Amino acid sequence: MGKTGITYTEILIDIIGIYTAINMAIEMIGDIRRGRWGVDILAIIAIVSTMIIRDYWAAWMILVMFTGGESLEDYATSQADKELRSLLDNTPRKANKLVNGQLTEVNVDDLKIGDHVLIKPAEQVPVDGKIVKGSSSFDQSSLTGESVPVNKVPGNELMSGSINGDVAVEMEVTKLAKDSEYQSIVALVKSSEAQPAKFVKMADRYAVPFTIISLVIGFIAMALGGWNFTRFAEVMVVASPCPLLIAAPVALVSGMSSMSRHHIIVKSGPTLEKLSRAKTFAFDKTGTLTQNKLEVSDIVPAEGFDKEEIQSLAASVEQQSTHIIATSLVKDTPKAQIKSVSDLKETTAQGVEGTVDGKKVKVGKLSFVAPDHEKIDAGATAVYVAINGQFAGYITFKDMIRPETKETIARLRRQGAKQIMMLTGDHKNVADQIAEAAGIGDTEVKADLLPKQKIEAIRNVPKDLRPVVMTGDGVNDAPSLTAADVGIAMGAKGATAASESADAVIMVNDISKVNDAVAIGKHTMKVANIDVLTAITIVIILEIIAATGVIPAFIGAILQEVVDLITICLALLAKTEPKNPEQTGIER
Repeated sequence: MGKTGITYTEILIDIIGIYTAINMAIEMIGDIRRGRWGVDILAIIAIVSTMIIRDYWAAWMILVMFTGGESLEDYATSQADKELRSLLDNTPRKANKLVNGQLTEVNVDDLKIGDHVLIKPAEQVPVDGKIVKGSSSFDQSSLTGESVPVNKVPGNELMSGSINGDVAVEMEVTKLAKDSEYQSIVALVKSSEAQPAKFVKMADRYAVPFTIISLVIGFIAMALGGWNFTRFAEVMVVASPCPLLIAAPVALVSGMSSMSRHHIIVKSGPTLEKLSRAKTFAFDKTGTLTQNKLEVSDIVPAEGFDKEEIQSLAASVEQQSTHIIATSLVKDTPKAQIKSVSDLKETTAQGVEGTVDGKKVKVGKLSFVAPDHEKIDAGATAVYVAINGQFAGYITFKDMIRPETKETIARLRRQGAKQIMMLTGDHKNVADQIAEAAGIGDTEVKADLLPKQKIEAIRNVPKDLRPVVMTGDGVNDAPSLTAADVGIAMGAKGATAASESADAVIMVNDISKVNDAVAIGKHTMKVANIDVLTAITIVIILEIIAATGVIPAFIGAILQEVVDLITICLALLAKTEPKNPEQTGIER
């Protein structure tokens, strides 16, 4: 019975071993056809060798090792992407809908625009909306990074995913679940979750030399042992490539998880590698380097008018408009100078007109305000003013640069950036002012660009200054983000076309997160490379020891599992914070 049992076991291991080897061989041939040289050949040789020498315990251990290696990788990956998973796990699923004053629990996906929802204390906002009754504070830290709760009153907007304080409020739904803020973040996370399978195996670059070294050691061992094939098999067992195949994926997932912790969603592992090697950084101007807010730059009165009068009358007429120029003008005008307006009329895409202190005031485009006036080159964003039918002058505006922009640019240079470009469709003199304030050189400013020309500017970056990282925030930036080696979208205002086209999305309104992305990318790739090289070193040392015949095949397979564990522990270090926070910009 015992002998029969052993025979059946041998047959079972042979069948499983041959099946596994054939599958791996098919996969390896497919990789070679795609131009990738892997280390799978060593695994195939290890399986076949142990079956040839009839060491079935070793053969069985190797097969278990491959299965165990995959299980260890799955476990390590689940530990590495905890931050990504926490976003998915906290997705709002239920909502308290108000129908005729009665509460009804419904699925979030069933909510429609205009529905009223009650947000109880400590509850999560299910979809985007606005408060119609009640006031409370809301924790938006998972969305914006703001650590302090924000007070919200009727009329204020609420973002899905934010957490209510201790007062119930009634909210009107303004966006469907699929279009809401938190769900847009979850969609980005899901797209990044699907990418690990596409990781380029970092071990591939070491595959050929490692395979050659391992085979040479194996043949030397066999020769020194009097052409004893068992020696060769023992070397091949410890040469199994599991640690090499595990190192990079676990490190890259850890890096992606670290990105998520810093409010950056990265859609694929290769993006981290490109970020770590990036030499050129291109930025859109409006809304990226600047705050997408304007301030009054200059007031140029026509003869017979004064600056104060022009600003006062123009701001008075514009006070009810929601256009960015109008709100900026009103904000920069003393309240005492803003007067009541009557007969107010707005002409879409042209301007507004009204009566202030008995004077007929028109504000807007020159063609609307004074169609017969000769063309004026204001050299900046401007509105023109007419009083009682007479051209009175114009007001120019300038973008407000982000407070963190200059330090972000400086840190990028310290992080190894060779070239920093600003790409904008704005006038050259306006672009030059922003570039000077940001610390970007004149030669790196490209102004008056159409979207097509932005793409050309990115594609024309020479090979020695690549990879190129492009950062933008608007729909018009989407093509440029796609053209760059790495596209980063400022997605704090929601998932626009830009964030859908990007490789990474910054979920907070802070451009210094580009520094964090680069720092984490560099740290992740450093950990991954050290991990792979450490695994190779340990395996080669084990091969040399095995060549002497002191490590039986079965023990060699167990040692391989130990190396797997060491590799995974090292790879998880990619979740730790990069050193030198002053250089990277990451706060600790």
